[in-house]
Amino acid sequence: MSQLIFLKGLMLGIALACILPILLPPGVRWRVPGGIVLGLAAGLGIAASVPSGYLSYFIGFMTMASLYAILSLGLNTQWGYTGHLNFGVAGFFAVGAFTSALFTIEAPTGLAAQYTQVLFGLQAPFLVGVLAAAVVSGLVAFVVAVPVLRLRLDFLAIATIGVAEIIRLIFQNERWLANGPQPLRGIPQPGRCLFESRPCEWLPESLAWLIEPLGTRDYTAFYLMIVAAFLALIYVVLERTCRSPWGRMLRAVRDEESSAAMNGKNVAFARVQAFVVGAVVMGIAGALYAHYTVAIDYSHFHALFGTFLVWIMLMLGGSGNHRGAILGAILVWGVWAGTAFLANALEPLLALIHEDLPGRAQYIRWLLVSLLLAAVVLFRPQGLLPEEMRVSNHLRGDGR
Repeated sequence: MSQLIFLKGLMLGIALACILPILLPPGVRWRVPGGIVLGLAAGLGIAASVPSGYLSYFIGFMTMASLYAILSLGLNTQWGYTGHLNFGVAGFFAVGAFTSALFTIEAPTGLAAQYTQVLFGLQAPFLVGVLAAAVVSGLVAFVVAVPVLRLRLDFLAIATIGVAEIIRLIFQNERWLANGPQPLRGIPQPGRCLFESRPCEWLPESLAWLIEPLGTRDYTAFYLMIVAAFLALIYVVLERTCRSPWGRMLRAVRDEESSAAMNGKNVAFARVQAFVVGAVVMGIAGALYAHYTVAIDYSHFHALFGTFLVWIMLMLGGSGNHRGAILGAILVWGVWAGTAFLANALEPLLALIHEDLPGRAQYIRWLLVSLLLAAVVLFRPQGLLPEEMRVSNHLRGDGR
């Protein structure tokens, strides 16, 4: 195994080591160490056996699946634990992406300022941009939650769709804010200098030889490692939080609001808290997405991709189950990616029927995903991993 393949396999293995322990059954004692060892072995094995082109595709697939898994975790906090029918996921996704971009890019000057207009560009570090995305998304969610959460379930869904569209149209039309309808380019990527001809200034020369074989095309594996680390951290925080008294209060508010209020719980404040926490997670996903794509615009945050696809992921995986939310995201993104090949393969057949049909082949993807959602609702409404009714680890009889 060459040094390049080993380094790529190691980065991929670390990413898989962050994800696999989550997906393994929670009752297994060796879940965490076993998942880490399995992930590292799988990463090295895939890098050594899979051709470079397929490996790059797999890394890109896992990166987007992990980003959608974070979005699904945020929605699970709102819908799965509190019953908020939020159809405005794309709005908070966009707020997080544009906020992190504005905090981390360099404000254009001179001739470039005529083509790229931004409210500010602070050149802040990557983690500062992610933190700012989380804070701003939370603040926007708080402003939205106070009036909107007073509505009934169906009206709440309509209101959140409207909020998401307002946010998207603001970024589309107000060019002074984030370049309006034109793409906002030049979003920096963390650790990118490690893969360029001139290594990072802070990297000791004694370690530079370790990463010398890596090129700019290998950066995607490094960024997958960052996204997977965020996914694992968010999962652990939400899992601990939702198994705490606060999480049990959210379930009580969801299942029996009147009884929770009679027991002294501030129902309105609990709903606002859950809505804000979910939006914070969605904002972090938006920030990670912005630094992955390098260039963003309003069209990236359409409701079909930023909201309803996330709902399908959560419903398939299992509402009220964090492991199910992640599993559903990976599976549905696999279906979505796989249907692209199917649509391309069907184009010659569609051309035989009518000359205009090949241009509409991509709609087959939405048809198949819609059929998947209908099948889940009809035959497996609880999802692949149903909600665990035992929510406190202190109630386990086996001491785990």
